Amino acid sequence: MSLLSDLARLIAELILIFVVLTDLILLGSSRLTSTIRLSAWQGMALGFLPLMVSRAGFGPTTLRLVTLGAVLFAMKGFLFPRLLLRALRTAEVRHEIRPIVGFQASILAGIAIVAASFWMGGRLPLPRPAPTPLALPMALSTILIGLFAITTRANALNQVVGYLVMENGIFIFGVALAQEEPFIVEMGVLLDVFVAVFVMGIAIFHIGREFDHIEVDQLSSLKD
Repeated sequence: MSLLSDLARLIAELILIFVVLTDLILLGSSRLTSTIRLSAWQGMALGFLPLMVSRAGFGPTTLRLVTLGAVLFAMKGFLFPRLLLRALRTAEVRHEIRPIVGFQASILAGIAIVAASFWMGGRLPLPRPAPTPLALPMALSTILIGLFAITTRANALNQVVGYLVMENGIFIFGVALAQEEPFIVEMGVLLDVFVAVFVMGIAIFHIGREFDHIEVDQLSSLKD
């Protein structure tokens, strides 16, 4: 049983490392298709995290956890990327051309965020033991990198991807440190994310159709 728990903990740590590595790759990628697919891979990987945390000995493996992982896998791995790729095809834009912060500088900023998250994670008091020492630093890193992407990307689709990344970090924090959170609250969060992505996808569709671009910095020049 201990061997299974150790294996589950190792898989959970590998999932967290994968998520942070894809965070950094997202910051350095100009191809919108690649960033959307990377966010999909993140979502699919995170779908296994609740089960791995449970198998590591942090709570029972319940139908609630299995359902949560399956819903997350389906929504973030397939549904959200499908909506965003459809909006991307309509907008006929393939690259982030003029980010507010350049791609190389963004990667360096992402590395600094990860380092700062490890520093903060080692000093923040926790209400309960974490399933792995990586849980809190990786959650903070993903939240902050998602916020960084939202504020430093001029392309609306990349901002939506940043929003998804930030929510992934919140999900990691909740699964790792607040397993007793009611299932209805977790589903409510996913529903909020779905509505937000759906509305953003519709907005991007209409912006791209009307103005032949989805650069948010150019929208300030619109007049009545």
